Amino acid sequence: MISRRDDEDVVCTTLRRINEEISHGKTSRGAGEFRQASSLLVAHVPRGTHHSLRLESCLNSLRSIDFILIPSTLNMLQSRAFIKTKKEAPKDEASVNAQLLLRGGYIDKLTSGAYSFLPLGFIVLKKIETIIREEMNAIGGQELFMPALHPKELWEETGRWASMDDLYKVKDRQGREFALGTTHEEVITDIMRKRTISYKDLPLYLYQMQTKFRDELRAKSGLLRGREFIMKDLYSFHASEEDRKKYYEVVKKAYVKVFLRCGLSTIITEASGGAFSKDVSHEFQAPTESGEDLVIFCQKCDWAKNVEIADAKAGDPCPSCGNILSEIKSIEVGNIFTLGTRFSSLMNAVFTDKDGSVKPMIMGCYGMGLGRILGTVAEVNHDERGVLWPRELAPFDVHIVPLASKDVKITKRVFAEAAKIYRALKDTMSVLYDDRETASAGEKFADADLIGAFQRIVISEKTLKEKKVELKKRSEQKVKMVTARQAITTVGAQYKKRKGA
Repeated sequence: MISRRDDEDVVCTTLRRINEEISHGKTSRGAGEFRQASSLLVAHVPRGTHHSLRLESCLNSLRSIDFILIPSTLNMLQSRAFIKTKKEAPKDEASVNAQLLLRGGYIDKLTSGAYSFLPLGFIVLKKIETIIREEMNAIGGQELFMPALHPKELWEETGRWASMDDLYKVKDRQGREFALGTTHEEVITDIMRKRTISYKDLPLYLYQMQTKFRDELRAKSGLLRGREFIMKDLYSFHASEEDRKKYYEVVKKAYVKVFLRCGLSTIITEASGGAFSKDVSHEFQAPTESGEDLVIFCQKCDWAKNVEIADAKAGDPCPSCGNILSEIKSIEVGNIFTLGTRFSSLMNAVFTDKDGSVKPMIMGCYGMGLGRILGTVAEVNHDERGVLWPRELAPFDVHIVPLASKDVKITKRVFAEAAKIYRALKDTMSVLYDDRETASAGEKFADADLIGAFQRIVISEKTLKEKKVELKKRSEQKVKMVTARQAITTVGAQYKKRKGA
C-alpha cells in the first residue's frame, strides 16, 4: 500500500521498496519512460504539500512498466550526520582496517572482536549485502533467516558440541544448554529433514546473512577476525554428486563476481576442509602484505594452495604447468566446502529418489563474511589519508565541500553555489554536503579523505573567481577545474553508467 503521507522521504522510500520488489529478474524495457515519470514524481513533490492523490495516480500508471529504475539515494548534511572522525588511530589497534575505519567514523569498538557499525559503516555494509544478495539470487539462491540460538541437542547429533572449541555455550534459567551459532549446518539440515523431499524438489539452494559468534583466541585484526560478525551462508542440496560438483563451479564464478564488485581481486586456493569437511575446500584469498594466510600459487595457471596443505613451495615448478611457483600473503574473504552426506546422514535428512529408494541429501556449503570483506577492502585499498572505496561500496557518490572565505559575502556566495549543486544532484545519487561554515579547509579535506566519497566537488573563493569548481575522484591525485554544470553532467553520466541506465 502507498502511504498517503506526503513527506518526500516517505515517497522516496516507498518508491525504492517498490523498485526492489518489481525489478527482480525483469528486463530494462520501459526504463527510459519511467525515468522521465519518476523525475516528475520524486523531484516535484515538495515538503509540506499534499500530493498523495497525484502520487497514487502516477504509480498506477507505472505499474505496467517491466523495470523500474530509481536510484538508491542517501543524502546528508554533514553538520547533521553522525560522522565523528578522529585525527589519531587508537593505540590498541594494529591493523590498518581498524585504524582507518575507526578514524573515519565507520565503526566503534565495543570490546576485542566486537564492533558497532556506525551510520557510515552500515551504509557500506548494506551495499556489500546488496551485491551478495544480487549474485546469490542470480544463481538460484533463496534467502531465509535462521536463529542464532541453537539447542545443545542439535549439535550433539553431529558430535560437534564436544569437538568445536570455539563455541559460545550458554544456559537458560531452566538449565538448558545452547550454543550461539558459529555456523548453521545443523540448523539448515534440521529444517530439511522435517520436510518430505523428493528428487523432483532437488537441487535446492538456501542462503542467509546472519550474525555469528566465535570464541576467537586472537581477535586482534579489526574486522578480519571477530568474535561477533555477519556471515553469508549458502547451503545447496542435491540428489547426485555430479549435480553438486556442477553447482560448486557455478558458486566459484559467482564468488569471483562478488569480490570484483567489491574491488577485490582474489586467488581461488585449495585448502583444508577443517571442521566442516574431510575433502579439500576452496578459499578466495585477497593478496595483501598485511594478510595472515600464505598462498603458494602459479602466476601462469590457476594452481594455488594454502601453505598449510601445499606439497610444494615457492621456487618449485608448478605441478600443473611447470612454471615457477610464487608465495604471497593474503586475507581469506570467502570459502566453499563439500559437505557430502556428513550432516544429512547423521541427522537423517533424506529424499526419495526416482526408484523409490530413500537416500541422504548431498550437501555443499559456501560462506563469506560481510564485515571481513569490508575490512579487507580497507586493508587492500587505502592510502595514508583513508580508504579508497571502489565505486559500488563508496558511502557517497559525491562529497560537496564549500570552503569559507575571510569575506562573509564571498562565503555566502560559496555556500549558495554549493547548495545549488547539492539540490541538482541529490535526487539522482547519494550526496554528502559539508555545510559546516566554521570548519577550516584543512579539517574539511582531512575529513573528506577519511570518509572517502567516490568523488569530491570543491567550491571556494578561488573557484568562484574562475566561475568553476574543483572536481576530483578520491582515488586520483589530479584535480579538474570545470564549470558547475560540467561537474553535474560528469558525475551524473558516471552514475548512469554505473547503474546501467
